[in-house]
Amino acid sequence: MSRNLILGGTLTLVFVLAALLSFVWTPDGVEAMNIAGRLKPPNADNLLGTDHFGRDILSMLMVGARTSIAVALVAVGIGMGIGVPLGLAAAARSGGMLDEVIMRMNDLIFAFPSLVIAILITAVFGPSATNAIIAIGIFNIPVFARITRGTALSLWKREFIMAARVAGKTRTRISVEHILPNVANLLIVQGTIQFSLGILAEAGLSYVGLGAQPPIPSWGRMLADAQTMVALAPHVALIPGLTIVAMVLGLNLLGDGLRDALDPRLKVART
Repeated sequence: MSRNLILGGTLTLVFVLAALLSFVWTPDGVEAMNIAGRLKPPNADNLLGTDHFGRDILSMLMVGARTSIAVALVAVGIGMGIGVPLGLAAAARSGGMLDEVIMRMNDLIFAFPSLVIAILITAVFGPSATNAIIAIGIFNIPVFARITRGTALSLWKREFIMAARVAGKTRTRISVEHILPNVANLLIVQGTIQFSLGILAEAGLSYVGLGAQPPIPSWGRMLADAQTMVALAPHVALIPGLTIVAMVLGLNLLGDGLRDALDPRLKVART
């Protein structure tokens, strides 16, 4: 087992456990304000200090982890759940009308970054965590569709696929029974990468006010609230920022480790 997999898995697990723990316990209530104790540095009562409203930063980070992980996880699920079938269908009909339509739709979505999509959605429906999920999820669809199609195209030329076609299996059945299992490893690795990008996207959307709305804590909004207080209380901005860095780093290391563990060519190279 690689060091990247161990370190990335450990970092990711810490944040997931913190998010789960926040459902039943936090050091303090995330809505409990203490103006007299505002902007306190880390101390025995508040391990990571307090913010400009006197709220416990550790408690805010724990509940914020719940928000960030939920948004990124559901968004990646949307991207994978729609993008993978589209990629399989495009590869099965390579060069045909269906393939052309799917890929041109992917190009159209790629032309608009997730932030622009979020602005369009929130302009109509208003800012919320749900709309952030939709925006990030839409942007993930062409990512998974392209990766699935590109890998599947090379598999359609393999002998075992030709044998399945000779045996009378339909393209849909071949895609599900033979192509999908052979691209699953790559999709798992890409899923961890998109998960980390989803964490960043959620933080970015919340930072500009398009993500989760008060009183729901969010790492991005914690950074936005702290930007005018960096000189007065640096920990208010540094701690959420370092938390986002640690979470994204953990997921990227996890993806690296999974790639090394799941890619048979890398296994051969190591031996």
